[in-house]
Amino acid sequence: MNSQEVTVRYSDKDLAEFKSIIEEKLAKARKEFETIHNELLEMESNNSNHFNDINESSLSYERDYLSRMADRQGRFIRDLKNALLRIQNKTYGICSVTGELIDKRRLKAVPHTTKSIKAKMKQ
Repeated sequence: MNSQEVTVRYSDKDLAEFKSIIEEKLAKARKEFETIHNELLEMESNNSNHFNDINESSLSYERDYLSRMADRQGRFIRDLKNALLRIQNKTYGICSVTGELIDKRRLKAVPHTTKSIKAKMKQ
């Protein structure tokens, strides 16, 4: 390997480490999504029983908040699943903008990222 060549992908050992991190985050995210979803379902079932006891705007605000949280968590789950696919395809950790490897510290902090700090700064 000459000094001008750059590592084009992470090793299988590195990918296995990232996979473990992502699977752990995915399990937590799914659990949180389920909790939020159950809260929404409970709120809807209790809505008809306690509607007169609760301020309509408070109920609407809480429902909207939980819906936004569920949407956000759903996107996070999707992004983690996509990261697992990139690991499977051995393209994980390659910046979608620069084509360079994303720093390991960034991937450990934000394992679903597709952009390096350099690419993110250009945005």
